[in-house]
Amino acid sequence: IVEANPRKFNLDATELGIRKAFITSTRQVVRDMKDQMSNSSMQALAERKNRQALLGDSGSQSWSSAPDKYSRLDRELQLANSHFIEEQQAQQQLIVEQQDEQLELVSGSIGVLKNMSQRIGGELEEQAVMLDDFSHELDSTQSRLDNVMKKLAKVSHMTSDRRQWCAIVVLFVILLVVLILFFVL
Repeated sequence: IVEANPRKFNLDATELGIRKAFITSTRQVVRDMKDQMSNSSMQALAERKNRQALLGDSGSQSWSSAPDKYSRLDRELQLANSHFIEEQQAQQQLIVEQQDEQLELVSGSIGVLKNMSQRIGGELEEQAVMLDDFSHELDSTQSRLDNVMKKLAKVSHMTSDRRQWCAIVVLFVILLVVLILFFVL
């Protein structure tokens, strides 16, 4: 997923290379451990067969007594028990390795989610700052608009007032009288 779209996860080619190398080396270590476990279990199985062959040969001798037969039976039971225990340990080791691989995958996913959540948080903070700035600009624009509306209402109130028209007419008449008197005298 990350290789298909590295920009989505904010990764460059070197980081991808480093991560691929880590995964490859980790897988190789796991394979080596599995090989070592299987080789050691194969060696233990070969040793057990050799012991059984030796015990079987010594049991076929004519001079063996009855207690030796019981001790051979005890040894066979112990070998069977140890074989069962080794198989169980190998299965448990395999389960632990699988769980380790799954935990590594989960850890990687958690890292990606953490990175994404940090980016989202940063974006949200930037958006909050932008919204605050927009709110302040909106408030100042609203107050200026209110002032202009008050002035317009005042002007419109002045133009509709009859007393002002009467005062204008009276002043105009006085002006005419003054002009006539000025030119006549």
